[in-house]
Amino acid sequence: MNVSEVMVQYLKAAGIGHIFGYPGDPNVEFMEAARRAGMQFVLGRREGTAGLMAEAYGFLTGRPGVCMSTLGPGSSNLVNAVANAWLDRVPMIAISGQIERKREQTFTHQVLDHKRIFSPVSKWATHVAPDTVGIVMRKALRTAMAERPGPVHITTHADVVGATALDDAIALPPLAALPSPLQIIAAEHAAADIPKRVRAARRPAILAGIAAQRTGAHGALARMAETLGVPVVVAPMAKGVLAEDHPYYAGTLDMACNALVWEFLKGCDLLLAVGFDAVELIKPWQLAVPTVHIDATPNIDQIYPADAELVGDIPAILEVITAAWKGELKWERAEVSGHREALRAGYYAGRVEGKLNPTDVVDRVREAMPRETIAATDVGSHKLLVGQGWTTYAPRSVLMTNGLSSMGYSLPAAITAKLLHPGTPVVCFVGDGGLAMVQGELRLASSLGLDPLVVVFCDNSLNRIEIKQEHRRYPSWGTLIEPTDIPQLAHSMACEGVTVDSAASLARVLAGARPKDRPLVIGARIDPSQYRAQF
Repeated sequence: MNVSEVMVQYLKAAGIGHIFGYPGDPNVEFMEAARRAGMQFVLGRREGTAGLMAEAYGFLTGRPGVCMSTLGPGSSNLVNAVANAWLDRVPMIAISGQIERKREQTFTHQVLDHKRIFSPVSKWATHVAPDTVGIVMRKALRTAMAERPGPVHITTHADVVGATALDDAIALPPLAALPSPLQIIAAEHAAADIPKRVRAARRPAILAGIAAQRTGAHGALARMAETLGVPVVVAPMAKGVLAEDHPYYAGTLDMACNALVWEFLKGCDLLLAVGFDAVELIKPWQLAVPTVHIDATPNIDQIYPADAELVGDIPAILEVITAAWKGELKWERAEVSGHREALRAGYYAGRVEGKLNPTDVVDRVREAMPRETIAATDVGSHKLLVGQGWTTYAPRSVLMTNGLSSMGYSLPAAITAKLLHPGTPVVCFVGDGGLAMVQGELRLASSLGLDPLVVVFCDNSLNRIEIKQEHRRYPSWGTLIEPTDIPQLAHSMACEGVTVDSAASLARVLAGARPKDRPLVIGARIDPSQYRAQF
């Protein structure tokens, strides 16, 4: 085998079937190896969006999403997507071509130092050679998937990709995490007997994060909440780790109504941070509540203080605490229900009668879509409402970037979701600013025969920035976006398109027939006034 063939066989052995990218001359041998191996190549309309598709692949499958670029501007265009996976804690293998090794040190045209560019936003940045390709691929897969998961970047030189591989044995490392020994770390003043601390607490609560979702802790989390009677607040990227119709679900942190959620947590006297990653904090940690850190990795960030840490297999830790439980329920279900009712009322604050409000859009779409729908949301004011208001019932059914939080994420993510789950409804929420960054990917979706529902919040502005300008009594300047004719844009991309300006007209469109082989793009002309009341 040549070097490219070894790389592709490692990807296939790891259960990876898709490559997302935008090729160039140094990629030709790798592309041919992937074609012969039966891989599916998805041609993104630019490297950055291809990388975001790969990130969504990693989130949905737990296996590294693979993205590819050429050298020079191709590699630099890929950086944002790699950084997104880095802070979203998603496994990824990013591959960039490069000129021949003998010219790399002195030639300048389109030559960038990949190691210097990608090292700050990768777990590992390296290159392959004929005598190292096997070990590099093993380390890349193992590193990308190890806690905390993230991206690995591999440079492939033009004189290497087609060279005969000397290190060609396909031998996967262990990729699935096995239950690890429990490590208990406690400050001198803190009690390490966590079940005893929970029994002594009057109002304990759980804050569940992306590591709980990543490690499959949803079943153990639900049993613990029910057995102990403890409410669960979830981090945004962990939506679905506890079904949001569960009696102990208590809202999503740092989305709409964030003040209500923080006040709820401030009223607790013990917090169990279960797989919570502080990378998702939009605002600084606000709690003085004693906190126990339960995760697969120690609390080395120290963004939130925890006087005790249980480090190991998250589901197993939760099951041990649940099994040791003896006592009455800490919270009655009616108490948590009352909190959720207050949260729901706060969610509708600022609603303007007779207008199409952002919450109307979220509500009408949720009502029209099946329970198992996968939702992808972009970055902007609408994300905060979707993050709180979109009712989620299963793990990995909401695609959101909340680490780096890069605009333009939701449409590429929705395309990946439909590729992987063609029989599952997928909805993409995006602002008009986010759509403008990636609208060319609509043509990719239609060319692949994919039918995500794309809902565009049209307010002709970068609302989050505009609100900040208003708070400082500055005029709106540099934040306005010219209106886009959504139906005309959609038709030019071989999609269906329609514009709505009321909740009733949106409901009618959603109740009607939708194409099954291309996206329907709905331009929802919203009144953004509600955003001001929310944020």
